[in-house]
Amino acid sequence: MNKPLRRIALFCGLLVLALLIRDNWLQYVKADELRTATDNRRVSIERYASPRGDIIVDGEPITGSVETKAGDFKYKRTYKNGAMWAPVTGFSSQAFGSTQLEKINDGILTGNDDRLFFRNTLDMLTGKPKQGGNVVTTLNSAAQKAAYSGLKNQGGKGAVVALEPSTGKILALASYPSYDPSSFAGSRDGDAEAWSKLQKKSDSSDPTLNRALRETYPPGSTFKVVTAAAALENGKYSSADQKTDSPLPWVMPGTQTELKNEGNIPCKDATMRVALQYSCNTVFGKIGADLGNEKMLDEAKKFGFDEEQFTPTRANASVFSKDMNDSQTALSSIGQFNTAATPLQMAMVASAVANDGKLMKPYMVDSLQSSNLDPVEKSEPQELSRPLSPGNAQILQSMMETVVKDGTGKNAQIDGVTVGGKTGTAQHGVKNSENPYAWFLSYAKLPDHSSPVAVAVVIEDDNAVRDDISGGGLAAPIAKGVMQAVINSKK
Repeated sequence: MNKPLRRIALFCGLLVLALLIRDNWLQYVKADELRTATDNRRVSIERYASPRGDIIVDGEPITGSVETKAGDFKYKRTYKNGAMWAPVTGFSSQAFGSTQLEKINDGILTGNDDRLFFRNTLDMLTGKPKQGGNVVTTLNSAAQKAAYSGLKNQGGKGAVVALEPSTGKILALASYPSYDPSSFAGSRDGDAEAWSKLQKKSDSSDPTLNRALRETYPPGSTFKVVTAAAALENGKYSSADQKTDSPLPWVMPGTQTELKNEGNIPCKDATMRVALQYSCNTVFGKIGADLGNEKMLDEAKKFGFDEEQFTPTRANASVFSKDMNDSQTALSSIGQFNTAATPLQMAMVASAVANDGKLMKPYMVDSLQSSNLDPVEKSEPQELSRPLSPGNAQILQSMMETVVKDGTGKNAQIDGVTVGGKTGTAQHGVKNSENPYAWFLSYAKLPDHSSPVAVAVVIEDDNAVRDDISGGGLAAPIAKGVMQAVINSKK
Protein backbone atom coordinates (compact mmCIF):
# COMPACT_ATOMS: atom_id res chain seq x y z
CA MET A 1 0.00 0.00 0.00
CA ASN A 2 1.47 3.36 -0.98
CA LYS A 3 1.87 6.25 1.37
CA PRO A 4 -1.28 8.29 0.33
CA LEU A 5 -3.52 5.26 0.78
CA ARG A 6 -2.10 4.55 4.22
CA ARG A 7 -2.84 8.13 5.24
CA ILE A 8 -6.41 7.87 3.97
CA ALA A 9 -6.90 4.57 5.78
CA LEU A 10 -5.49 6.02 9.01
CA PHE A 11 -7.74 9.07 8.72
CA CYS A 12 -10.80 6.90 8.11
CA GLY A 13 -9.84 4.77 11.11
CA LEU A 14 -9.64 7.84 13.31
CA LEU A 15 -13.08 8.96 12.10
CA VAL A 16 -14.55 5.55 12.95
CA LEU A 17 -12.87 5.65 16.38
CA ALA A 18 -14.22 9.15 17.03
CA LEU A 19 -17.68 7.98 16.01
CA LEU A 20 -17.50 5.00 18.40
CA ILE A 21 -16.29 7.20 21.26
CA ARG A 22 -19.06 9.73 20.60
CA ASP A 23 -21.67 6.99 20.35
CA ASN A 24 -20.61 5.45 23.67
CA TRP A 25 -20.46 8.89 25.30
CA LEU A 26 -24.06 9.60 24.28
CA GLN A 27 -25.39 6.12 25.14
CA TYR A 28 -23.73 5.64 28.51
CA VAL A 29 -22.35 8.88 29.94
CA LYS A 30 -25.05 11.30 28.75
CA ALA A 31 -27.95 8.86 28.58
CA ASP A 32 -29.73 9.90 31.78
CA GLU A 33 -29.24 13.60 31.11
CA LEU A 34 -30.67 13.30 27.59
CA ARG A 35 -33.48 11.02 28.74
CA THR A 36 -34.68 13.57 31.29
CA ALA A 37 -33.91 16.77 29.39
CA THR A 38 -36.81 19.21 29.39
CA ASP A 39 -36.31 19.86 25.66
CA ASN A 40 -36.77 16.18 24.88
CA ARG A 41 -40.45 16.07 23.95
CA ARG A 42 -40.44 12.29 24.16
CA VAL A 43 -39.93 12.65 27.90
CA SER A 44 -43.11 14.71 28.25
CA ILE A 45 -45.07 12.44 25.91
CA GLU A 46 -44.01 9.42 27.97
CA ARG A 47 -44.82 11.22 31.26
CA TYR A 48 -48.42 11.78 30.20
CA ALA A 49 -48.87 8.51 28.29
CA SER A 50 -50.53 6.82 31.27
CA PRO A 51 -52.48 8.00 34.32
CA ARG A 52 -50.33 9.40 37.13
CA GLY A 53 -50.49 7.81 40.52
CA ASP A 54 -52.35 9.71 43.23
CA ILE A 55 -51.61 11.91 46.20
CA ILE A 56 -53.54 10.44 49.13
CA VAL A 57 -55.10 12.08 52.20
CA ASP A 58 -56.90 9.99 54.85
CA GLY A 59 -56.93 7.03 52.49
CA GLU A 60 -58.62 8.93 49.65
CA PRO A 61 -57.04 10.41 46.49
CA ILE A 62 -57.12 14.19 46.12
CA THR A 63 -55.80 13.90 42.56
CA GLY A 64 -56.79 12.03 39.42
CA SER A 65 -56.13 11.79 35.69
CA VAL A 66 -58.40 12.22 32.70
CA GLU A 67 -57.87 11.26 29.07
CA THR A 68 -57.41 14.24 26.75
CA LYS A 69 -59.22 14.56 23.43
CA ALA A 70 -56.42 15.99 21.28
CA GLY A 71 -52.64 16.31 21.06
CA ASP A 72 -49.90 13.80 21.81
CA PHE A 73 -50.30 13.97 25.61
CA LYS A 74 -52.81 11.24 26.39
CA TYR A 75 -53.63 12.08 30.03
CA LYS A 76 -53.72 15.24 32.11
CA ARG A 77 -53.90 15.82 35.85
CA THR A 78 -57.09 16.59 37.76
CA TYR A 79 -57.53 17.78 41.35
CA LYS A 80 -60.31 17.46 43.91
CA ASN A 81 -60.82 20.68 45.88
CA GLY A 82 -57.73 21.90 44.06
CA ALA A 83 -57.52 25.34 45.63
CA MET A 84 -57.71 23.89 49.14
CA TRP A 85 -54.95 21.36 48.51
CA ALA A 86 -52.68 23.34 46.14
CA PRO A 87 -50.16 24.32 48.87
CA VAL A 88 -49.67 20.60 49.50
CA THR A 89 -49.83 19.07 46.02
CA GLY A 90 -48.40 21.87 43.91
CA PHE A 91 -49.30 21.33 40.26
CA SER A 92 -48.50 19.06 37.33
CA SER A 93 -49.10 20.80 34.01
CA GLN A 94 -48.40 19.60 30.48
CA ALA A 95 -47.40 23.14 29.54
CA PHE A 96 -45.87 24.61 32.69
CA GLY A 97 -44.13 21.73 34.44
CA SER A 98 -44.67 20.75 38.05
CA THR A 99 -44.03 21.91 41.61
CA GLN A 100 -43.98 20.66 45.21
CA LEU A 101 -45.10 17.05 45.84
CA GLU A 102 -46.00 16.61 42.18
CA LYS A 103 -42.42 17.47 41.19
CA ILE A 104 -40.51 15.97 44.10
CA ASN A 105 -42.26 12.61 43.70
CA ASP A 106 -42.64 12.67 39.91
CA GLY A 107 -40.75 9.40 39.49
CA ILE A 108 -43.13 7.55 41.82
CA LEU A 109 -46.25 9.18 40.37
CA THR A 110 -45.28 8.43 36.75
CA GLY A 111 -44.01 4.96 37.56
CA ASN A 112 -40.50 5.78 36.32
CA ASP A 113 -38.73 5.61 39.68
CA ASP A 114 -35.98 2.96 39.75
CA ARG A 115 -37.55 1.53 42.91
CA LEU A 116 -40.57 0.49 40.80
CA PHE A 117 -38.47 -1.52 38.34
CA PHE A 118 -39.57 -4.94 39.67
CA ARG A 119 -43.25 -3.90 39.71
CA ASN A 120 -43.02 -2.49 36.19
CA THR A 121 -41.29 -5.64 34.93
CA LEU A 122 -44.06 -7.86 36.35
CA ASP A 123 -46.71 -5.63 34.78
CA MET A 124 -44.94 -5.79 31.43
CA LEU A 125 -44.75 -9.60 31.55
CA THR A 126 -48.43 -9.91 32.45
CA GLY A 127 -49.53 -7.32 29.90
CA LYS A 128 -50.82 -4.93 32.54
CA PRO A 129 -50.70 -1.25 31.50
CA LYS A 130 -48.06 0.83 33.24
CA GLN A 131 -49.32 2.71 36.31
CA GLY A 132 -47.79 5.24 38.62
CA GLY A 133 -47.37 4.80 42.36
CA ASN A 134 -48.97 6.82 45.14
CA VAL A 135 -47.81 9.46 47.60
CA VAL A 136 -49.52 9.02 50.97
CA THR A 137 -49.50 12.22 52.99
CA THR A 138 -49.70 12.97 56.71
CA LEU A 139 -52.45 15.54 56.14
CA ASN A 140 -55.76 15.51 58.01
CA SER A 141 -58.62 16.40 55.64
CA ALA A 142 -60.84 17.84 58.39
CA ALA A 143 -58.04 20.06 59.67
CA GLN A 144 -57.19 21.22 56.15
CA LYS A 145 -60.82 22.06 55.46
CA ALA A 146 -61.09 24.02 58.71
CA ALA A 147 -57.88 25.91 57.92
CA TYR A 148 -58.78 26.79 54.34
CA SER A 149 -62.40 27.66 55.14
CA GLY A 150 -61.28 29.84 58.04
CA LEU A 151 -58.89 31.79 55.83
CA LYS A 152 -61.44 32.10 53.02
CA ASN A 153 -64.17 33.32 55.34
CA GLN A 154 -61.80 35.83 56.90
CA GLY A 155 -60.84 37.21 53.48
CA GLY A 156 -57.62 39.04 52.78
CA LYS A 157 -54.51 36.85 52.66
CA GLY A 158 -52.99 34.42 55.08
CA ALA A 159 -51.78 30.93 55.95
CA VAL A 160 -52.24 28.13 58.47
CA VAL A 161 -49.90 25.31 59.47
CA ALA A 162 -50.86 22.54 61.91
CA LEU A 163 -48.39 19.96 63.23
CA GLU A 164 -48.59 16.85 65.38
CA PRO A 165 -46.05 17.75 68.10
CA SER A 166 -45.00 14.20 69.00
CA THR A 167 -44.04 13.25 65.43
CA GLY A 168 -43.72 16.41 63.32
CA LYS A 169 -46.44 15.27 60.93
CA ILE A 170 -48.00 18.16 59.04
CA LEU A 171 -51.76 17.94 59.55
CA ALA A 172 -52.79 21.10 57.69
CA LEU A 173 -51.01 23.42 55.29
CA ALA A 174 -53.29 26.10 53.89
CA SER A 175 -52.68 29.33 52.01
CA TYR A 176 -55.16 31.95 50.82
CA PRO A 177 -55.85 33.15 48.20
CA SER A 178 -55.11 29.97 46.30
CA TYR A 179 -55.60 28.47 42.83
CA ASP A 180 -57.01 25.36 41.17
CA PRO A 181 -54.15 23.40 39.51
CA SER A 182 -56.71 21.71 37.24
CA SER A 183 -57.30 25.01 35.42
CA PHE A 184 -53.93 24.85 33.62
CA ALA A 185 -53.08 21.15 33.78
CA GLY A 186 -53.34 20.74 30.01
CA SER A 187 -51.58 22.41 27.09
CA ARG A 188 -54.41 24.16 25.24
CA ASP A 189 -55.07 27.88 24.82
CA GLY A 190 -57.45 27.91 27.78
CA ASP A 191 -54.75 26.51 30.06
CA ALA A 192 -52.30 29.21 29.00
CA GLU A 193 -54.92 31.89 29.66
CA ALA A 194 -55.70 30.48 33.11
CA TRP A 195 -51.97 30.37 33.92
CA SER A 196 -51.49 33.97 32.84
CA LYS A 197 -54.34 35.19 35.04
CA LEU A 198 -52.72 33.60 38.11
CA GLN A 199 -49.36 35.37 37.74
CA LYS A 200 -48.57 38.23 40.09
CA LYS A 201 -48.39 40.75 37.24
CA SER A 202 -52.04 39.93 36.50
CA ASP A 203 -53.24 39.29 40.06
CA SER A 204 -51.54 41.31 42.79
CA SER A 205 -52.75 38.88 45.46
CA ASP A 206 -50.29 36.33 43.99
CA PRO A 207 -52.49 33.23 44.46
CA THR A 208 -49.74 30.76 43.48
CA LEU A 209 -47.53 31.90 46.40
CA ASN A 210 -47.39 29.24 49.12
CA ARG A 211 -47.65 31.59 52.09
CA ALA A 212 -47.37 28.75 54.59
CA LEU A 213 -43.84 27.85 53.45
CA ARG A 214 -42.48 30.56 51.17
CA GLU A 215 -43.49 33.84 52.83
CA THR A 216 -41.74 35.27 55.88
CA TYR A 217 -43.55 37.77 58.10
CA PRO A 218 -42.52 39.73 61.18
CA PRO A 219 -43.89 37.42 63.90
CA GLY A 220 -44.62 40.22 66.35
CA SER A 221 -45.46 39.18 69.89
CA THR A 222 -45.66 35.47 69.06
CA PHE A 223 -41.85 35.56 69.09
CA LYS A 224 -42.02 36.36 72.83
CA VAL A 225 -42.47 32.61 73.31
CA VAL A 226 -38.93 32.14 71.95
CA THR A 227 -37.66 34.96 74.16
CA ALA A 228 -39.31 33.42 77.22
CA ALA A 229 -37.67 30.10 76.34
CA ALA A 230 -34.28 31.83 76.10
CA ALA A 231 -34.80 33.42 79.53
CA LEU A 232 -35.60 30.05 81.10
CA GLU A 233 -32.88 28.09 79.31
CA ASN A 234 -30.18 30.64 80.19
CA GLY A 235 -31.22 30.79 83.85
CA LYS A 236 -32.24 34.46 83.81
CA TYR A 237 -35.55 33.46 85.37
CA SER A 238 -36.48 30.07 86.77
CA SER A 239 -40.21 30.41 87.33
CA ALA A 240 -43.25 31.73 85.51
CA ASP A 241 -44.23 33.64 88.64
CA GLN A 242 -40.86 35.15 89.54
CA LYS A 243 -40.87 38.94 89.21
CA THR A 244 -38.71 40.25 86.40
CA ASP A 245 -36.35 43.21 86.52
CA SER A 246 -38.48 45.36 84.20
CA PRO A 247 -38.67 49.08 84.91
CA LEU A 248 -41.36 51.22 83.35
CA PRO A 249 -40.62 53.24 81.32
CA TRP A 250 -37.68 51.33 79.86
CA VAL A 251 -35.23 53.07 77.53
CA MET A 252 -33.50 50.81 75.02
CA PRO A 253 -29.71 50.56 75.53
CA GLY A 254 -27.61 53.08 73.62
CA THR A 255 -30.67 55.16 72.73
CA GLN A 256 -33.01 57.72 74.20
CA THR A 257 -36.02 55.81 72.92
CA GLU A 258 -38.55 54.26 75.25
CA LEU A 259 -39.92 50.88 74.25
CA LYS A 260 -43.68 51.30 74.47
CA ASN A 261 -46.34 48.83 75.55
CA GLU A 262 -49.78 48.63 73.98
CA GLY A 263 -52.02 50.53 76.39
CA ASN A 264 -51.97 50.82 80.17
CA ILE A 265 -51.06 47.26 81.13
CA PRO A 266 -49.33 45.90 84.28
CA CYS A 267 -45.80 45.46 82.92
CA LYS A 268 -43.58 47.05 85.59
CA ASP A 269 -41.49 44.24 87.13
CA ALA A 270 -44.19 41.84 85.92
CA THR A 271 -43.74 38.10 86.22
CA MET A 272 -43.16 36.32 82.92
CA ARG A 273 -46.64 34.81 83.20
CA VAL A 274 -48.25 38.24 83.48
CA ALA A 275 -45.92 39.66 80.85
CA LEU A 276 -46.94 36.98 78.34
CA GLN A 277 -50.60 37.28 79.33
CA TYR A 278 -50.61 41.03 78.59
CA SER A 279 -47.84 40.86 75.94
CA CYS A 280 -45.47 43.33 77.60
CA ASN A 281 -42.93 44.67 75.12
CA THR A 282 -40.79 46.17 77.87
CA VAL A 283 -40.37 42.88 79.71
CA PHE A 284 -39.40 40.76 76.73
CA GLY A 285 -37.44 43.51 75.00
CA LYS A 286 -35.32 43.92 78.11
CA ILE A 287 -34.89 40.15 78.46
CA GLY A 288 -33.53 40.05 74.91
CA ALA A 289 -31.17 42.96 75.52
CA ASP A 290 -29.96 41.49 78.83
CA LEU A 291 -29.29 38.06 77.31
CA GLY A 292 -27.61 39.60 74.28
CA ASN A 293 -27.64 38.77 70.60
CA GLU A 294 -25.56 35.59 70.85
CA LYS A 295 -27.78 33.82 73.39
CA MET A 296 -30.99 34.94 71.68
CA LEU A 297 -29.66 33.78 68.30
CA ASP A 298 -28.66 30.42 69.74
CA GLU A 299 -32.16 29.83 71.13
CA ALA A 300 -33.85 30.95 67.91
CA LYS A 301 -31.69 28.53 65.91
CA LYS A 302 -32.70 25.66 68.20
CA PHE A 303 -36.31 26.36 67.18
CA GLY A 304 -35.29 26.23 63.50
CA PHE A 305 -34.57 29.85 62.61
CA ASP A 306 -31.91 30.74 60.01
CA GLU A 307 -32.21 27.42 58.20
CA GLU A 308 -34.39 26.21 55.33
CA GLN A 309 -36.75 23.39 56.17
CA PHE A 310 -37.64 20.55 53.78
CA THR A 311 -41.01 18.89 54.31
CA PRO A 312 -40.02 17.61 51.62
CA THR A 313 -41.24 20.82 49.92
CA ARG A 314 -38.73 23.56 50.68
CA ALA A 315 -39.68 26.23 53.20
CA ASN A 316 -37.87 29.56 53.34
CA ALA A 317 -35.45 30.12 56.21
CA SER A 318 -36.87 32.23 59.01
CA VAL A 319 -34.60 35.00 60.23
CA PHE A 320 -33.11 36.11 63.52
CA SER A 321 -30.10 38.28 62.80
CA LYS A 322 -26.59 38.14 64.21
CA ASP A 323 -24.25 41.04 65.00
CA MET A 324 -27.05 43.22 66.40
CA ASN A 325 -26.54 45.78 69.17
CA ASP A 326 -28.57 45.59 72.37
CA SER A 327 -31.43 47.84 71.25
CA GLN A 328 -31.75 45.97 67.94
CA THR A 329 -31.74 42.69 69.89
CA ALA A 330 -34.48 44.09 72.13
CA LEU A 331 -36.69 44.90 69.14
CA SER A 332 -35.93 41.55 67.51
CA SER A 333 -36.84 39.77 70.75
CA ILE A 334 -40.40 41.09 70.49
CA GLY A 335 -40.65 39.95 66.87
CA GLN A 336 -39.81 43.21 65.11
CA PHE A 337 -36.69 44.78 63.50
CA ASN A 338 -35.22 42.10 61.17
CA THR A 339 -36.99 39.11 62.72
CA ALA A 340 -39.12 37.25 60.17
CA ALA A 341 -40.77 33.84 60.22
CA THR A 342 -42.79 31.51 58.05
CA PRO A 343 -46.06 30.15 59.45
CA LEU A 344 -44.36 26.72 59.44
CA GLN A 345 -41.61 28.09 61.68
CA MET A 346 -44.04 29.49 64.25
CA ALA A 347 -45.99 26.22 64.25
CA MET A 348 -42.67 24.55 65.04
CA VAL A 349 -42.23 26.89 68.03
CA ALA A 350 -45.65 25.97 69.42
CA SER A 351 -45.03 22.29 68.68
CA ALA A 352 -41.71 22.19 70.56
CA VAL A 353 -43.26 23.80 73.64
CA ALA A 354 -46.22 21.39 73.55
CA ASN A 355 -43.89 18.39 73.15
CA ASP A 356 -42.04 19.14 76.41
CA GLY A 357 -39.17 20.87 74.65
CA LYS A 358 -38.49 18.36 71.88
CA LEU A 359 -38.77 19.72 68.32
CA MET A 360 -39.58 17.11 65.69
CA LYS A 361 -38.74 17.59 62.02
CA PRO A 362 -41.92 18.59 60.13
CA TYR A 363 -42.88 16.33 57.22
CA MET A 364 -45.94 15.78 55.01
CA VAL A 365 -45.23 12.48 53.18
CA ASP A 366 -46.03 9.43 55.27
CA SER A 367 -45.13 6.82 52.66
CA LEU A 368 -44.64 6.04 48.98
CA GLN A 369 -46.47 3.13 47.35
CA SER A 370 -46.27 1.15 44.12
CA SER A 371 -49.35 0.90 41.90
CA ASN A 372 -50.53 -2.23 43.75
CA LEU A 373 -50.07 -0.44 47.11
CA ASP A 374 -46.86 -2.27 48.06
CA PRO A 375 -44.68 -0.04 50.28
CA VAL A 376 -41.75 1.64 48.54
CA GLU A 377 -40.60 3.98 51.30
CA LYS A 378 -41.88 4.83 54.79
CA SER A 379 -41.14 8.07 56.65
CA GLU A 380 -40.15 7.94 60.30
CA PRO A 381 -40.30 10.79 62.82
CA GLN A 382 -36.97 12.53 63.40
CA GLU A 383 -35.93 14.72 66.30
CA LEU A 384 -34.60 18.06 65.08
CA SER A 385 -33.46 19.70 68.34
CA ARG A 386 -34.16 20.33 72.03
CA PRO A 387 -34.91 24.07 72.41
CA LEU A 388 -36.15 23.54 75.98
CA SER A 389 -35.65 21.16 78.85
CA PRO A 390 -38.87 19.31 79.82
CA GLY A 391 -39.14 21.34 83.03
CA ASN A 392 -38.76 24.69 81.27
CA ALA A 393 -41.18 23.61 78.55
CA GLN A 394 -43.80 22.87 81.18
CA ILE A 395 -43.24 26.31 82.73
CA LEU A 396 -43.76 27.90 79.32
CA GLN A 397 -46.85 25.75 78.74
CA SER A 398 -48.39 27.10 81.93
CA MET A 399 -47.67 30.66 80.74
CA MET A 400 -49.24 30.05 77.31
CA GLU A 401 -52.25 28.42 78.90
CA THR A 402 -52.77 31.56 81.02
CA VAL A 403 -52.80 33.60 77.79
CA VAL A 404 -55.78 31.58 76.55
CA LYS A 405 -57.54 31.28 79.89
CA ASP A 406 -57.19 34.86 81.13
CA GLY A 407 -55.35 36.86 78.46
CA THR A 408 -55.48 37.89 74.81
CA GLY A 409 -56.11 34.37 73.47
CA LYS A 410 -59.57 33.69 74.94
CA ASN A 411 -61.09 33.15 71.48
CA ALA A 412 -59.13 29.87 71.23
CA GLN A 413 -60.71 28.26 74.29
CA ILE A 414 -62.15 24.75 73.73
CA ASP A 415 -64.46 23.07 76.25
CA GLY A 416 -62.80 20.12 77.96
CA VAL A 417 -59.43 20.81 76.34
CA THR A 418 -56.43 22.73 77.68
CA VAL A 419 -55.23 25.25 75.12
CA GLY A 420 -52.00 27.22 75.22
CA GLY A 421 -51.40 30.11 72.88
CA LYS A 422 -49.87 33.46 72.07
CA THR A 423 -51.28 36.32 70.05
CA GLY A 424 -49.29 38.71 67.92
CA THR A 425 -49.96 41.90 65.99
CA ALA A 426 -46.87 42.63 63.91
CA GLN A 427 -45.98 46.01 62.43
CA HIS A 428 -46.04 46.23 58.64
CA GLY A 429 -44.77 48.88 56.26
CA VAL A 430 -42.51 51.92 56.67
CA LYS A 431 -43.10 53.40 60.14
CA ASN A 432 -45.95 50.88 60.59
CA SER A 433 -47.92 52.67 57.85
CA GLU A 434 -49.75 49.58 56.56
CA ASN A 435 -52.23 47.30 58.29
CA PRO A 436 -50.40 45.01 60.73
CA TYR A 437 -50.26 41.22 60.49
CA ALA A 438 -52.43 39.26 62.92
CA TRP A 439 -50.80 36.13 64.37
CA PHE A 440 -51.82 33.33 66.67
CA LEU A 441 -49.87 30.24 67.64
CA SER A 442 -51.31 27.56 69.87
CA TYR A 443 -51.50 23.92 70.91
CA ALA A 444 -54.22 21.72 72.38
CA LYS A 445 -53.71 19.33 75.27
CA LEU A 446 -56.16 16.51 76.02
CA PRO A 447 -57.12 15.25 79.51
CA ASP A 448 -54.51 12.48 79.21
CA HIS A 449 -51.90 15.28 78.74
CA SER A 450 -51.16 14.29 75.15
CA SER A 451 -50.96 17.11 72.62
CA PRO A 452 -52.43 16.12 69.23
CA VAL A 453 -51.95 19.42 67.42
CA ALA A 454 -50.04 22.71 67.36
CA VAL A 455 -51.14 25.51 65.03
CA ALA A 456 -49.84 28.79 63.65
CA VAL A 457 -52.10 31.26 61.82
CA VAL A 458 -51.19 34.55 60.15
CA ILE A 459 -53.66 37.00 58.58
CA GLU A 460 -52.78 39.96 56.36
CA ASP A 461 -55.90 41.97 55.56
CA ASP A 462 -55.36 45.26 53.77
CA ASN A 463 -59.08 46.06 53.84
CA ALA A 464 -59.75 45.51 57.54
CA VAL A 465 -60.27 48.42 59.91
CA ARG A 466 -56.86 48.89 61.51
CA ASP A 467 -58.17 49.03 65.08
CA ASP A 468 -60.00 45.72 64.52
CA ILE A 469 -56.82 43.81 63.64
CA SER A 470 -55.50 41.55 66.39
CA GLY A 471 -54.18 38.04 66.66
CA GLY A 472 -56.83 37.16 69.21
CA GLY A 473 -59.64 38.58 67.08
CA LEU A 474 -58.73 37.43 63.56
CA ALA A 475 -56.34 34.48 63.86
CA ALA A 476 -57.32 32.71 67.11
CA PRO A 477 -60.80 31.59 65.92
CA ILE A 478 -59.22 29.92 62.87
CA ALA A 479 -56.67 28.12 65.06
CA LYS A 480 -59.50 26.98 67.33
CA GLY A 481 -61.38 25.50 64.37
CA VAL A 482 -58.31 23.58 63.20
CA MET A 483 -57.57 22.24 66.69
CA GLN A 484 -61.19 21.12 67.12
CA ALA A 485 -61.09 19.37 63.73
CA VAL A 486 -58.01 17.37 64.71
CA ILE A 487 -59.41 16.48 68.14
CA ASN A 488 -62.76 15.39 66.68
CA SER A 489 -61.04 13.23 64.04
CA LYS A 490 -59.32 11.26 66.80
CA LYS A 491 -62.54 10.38 68.63
